[in-house]
Amino acid sequence: MQVFNRQVSGRSVTVFAFEVMLVSGSVGLATELHGSTDLTFFKIALVTVVCQLCFYYNDLYDLTIVQSNRELVVRLLQASGMATIILAALVATLPSISPDAGTFVTALGVFVTAMLTWRLTFNRVARDPRLEERILILGTGAAARMLAQEIGSQQDFAYRIVGFVDESDEPDADGPNDVLGGAHDIGRLVLTYHIERIIVSLSDRRGHLPIDDLLRAKLSGVRVEDAATTYERLTGKILIDGLKPSSLVFSDGFRASRATRTVKRMLDLAVAGTGFLLAWPLMILTAIAVRLDSDGPILYSQERVGEGGRVFTLYKFRSMRVDAENGTPIWADGNDPRVTHVGRFIRLTRLDELPQLWNVLRGDMSFVGPRPERPYFVEQLAAAIPFYVERHSVKPGVTGWAQVKYRYGSSVDDAMEKLRYDLYYIKHLSISFDLTIALDTVKVILSAKGAQ
Repeated sequence: MQVFNRQVSGRSVTVFAFEVMLVSGSVGLATELHGSTDLTFFKIALVTVVCQLCFYYNDLYDLTIVQSNRELVVRLLQASGMATIILAALVATLPSISPDAGTFVTALGVFVTAMLTWRLTFNRVARDPRLEERILILGTGAAARMLAQEIGSQQDFAYRIVGFVDESDEPDADGPNDVLGGAHDIGRLVLTYHIERIIVSLSDRRGHLPIDDLLRAKLSGVRVEDAATTYERLTGKILIDGLKPSSLVFSDGFRASRATRTVKRMLDLAVAGTGFLLAWPLMILTAIAVRLDSDGPILYSQERVGEGGRVFTLYKFRSMRVDAENGTPIWADGNDPRVTHVGRFIRLTRLDELPQLWNVLRGDMSFVGPRPERPYFVEQLAAAIPFYVERHSVKPGVTGWAQVKYRYGSSVDDAMEKLRYDLYYIKHLSISFDLTIALDTVKVILSAKGAQ
């Protein structure tokens, strides 16, 4: 299902909803045990929101990351400790809006115990093969194998691949063991293996799509869907391998309304203006640190490609030596030796991006969007990667979906992977999606993954 234009599994929604009830219920129980009379709905909601954010920032709702019981316990204790510190600070500074310390400590003990018991039970039940959806993949090419790898590496969606079907009627007898038959065997395989979903992953469907067999399977209750749809749901990115322009044209998406773009621009102005007012002390301190750390200008300006292919000047606090490039643009990487000591810190904390608030105010950029690239690299990447120029259909951003989902990129392969995320963002562009990306950006900064 989609929540704020992000693909979320039923498992994740179940876990999140149940733990909202666990936290709020624990606070209510602690209130009864302590005989408190001043605990209001607002205070319970405050504790619940703080705890859920701490759980989210510790990846407790990414079921692929949190698989082992040890990982669960470590992350739960980290999240609980973080929530305790935040709520203790609130109790000390704003006691009127926070529960008393005794009530919270009791609630903490109750919900940590309850949540650990719940998660261990959930993990055991979720691994039951009878609760997994049995999948048959039609196709044996590279895209089909890549999709199978994605399905096998995740735990959020309850999918289990039974095998593959060769697009021909007579598959190679010496082929892989997981190829269960040819296209004419679909009906038999559905019955034999109790298939619940068929994923079609054919590089060329003309003359190869067993439409009658697929129709009979669908009419019998089996879900039939395209590989690109499954890939998008699992990964939050677009499968561009073999993607045709018609797929983008007829896709349900890529059509942000004028009203959405207008509201997005108004929010950009509000965020950038507020950001300048709140961040000017940090900007002054950052400027002083850059000046003291190395010779050269405080600000760094560079041409970047923006919306519609228009070139604009982007501003950042300088994080590299002044001799970082000698005429020819060079891709930066995560551990670039050209980065100064202060530069490394301001890149990790994204303080180097603060001058881009000016670019947002000017209209060159949005707060959220694909990161703008330099014209030199755009020319190379557009020649090497299909649909690369489509990322210029929206304003570039200070942060973006690719930046919070993918590591630092310094190659054509990295650019292709980021394009998959950028196209997903453009397809699902909305204000609510932007707000969740902003929350993820805070998570990236707190985890010291730094700017991408």
